[in-house]
Amino acid sequence: MSYTNVEARQQMLDQLATATEQPARAVAALTEAYEQLDAQQADVLEARLFRPVQHAYGRAQRTHAGFADRHRMERRAFTAPIPEAPSTGVRGYIEHAMDAVGAAEQELVRLQDSLMPIEFGDPELRAGLTEVRQLIAPLPLRARELVRVLGR
Repeated sequence: MSYTNVEARQQMLDQLATATEQPARAVAALTEAYEQLDAQQADVLEARLFRPVQHAYGRAQRTHAGFADRHRMERRAFTAPIPEAPSTGVRGYIEHAMDAVGAAEQELVRLQDSLMPIEFGDPELRAGLTEVRQLIAPLPLRARELVRVLGR
């Protein structure tokens, strides 16, 4: 299937927007988890998960906005969603957050594997995609470690 530059760039921007929405979901879920923890556990959650997810979310937004601006395309406005309320409390919120992180990772992998960022993108887009993936890669393991020690 052949693409025009405009179509390919719009598709990449849409995929990046979909991937960017996922860390927003994770931030919302981790915020809820944070509110349910004592101060010490909340600080650990913030350092191990919340700040890295927030950083990845910010980087994804900047990557999206920068690519849109460089190619005179419309930016998408990202808003924080209301998290789903799991029946399992803090653990459930962390699981929801990691599901969102996993969904972001899958979307970014699909985008990078398509080779469209190489053909129709630019170095800044490729660097942003790589950085977001690097930021979220260690989070599932950190989440498992954190959940294992919650309540101890």
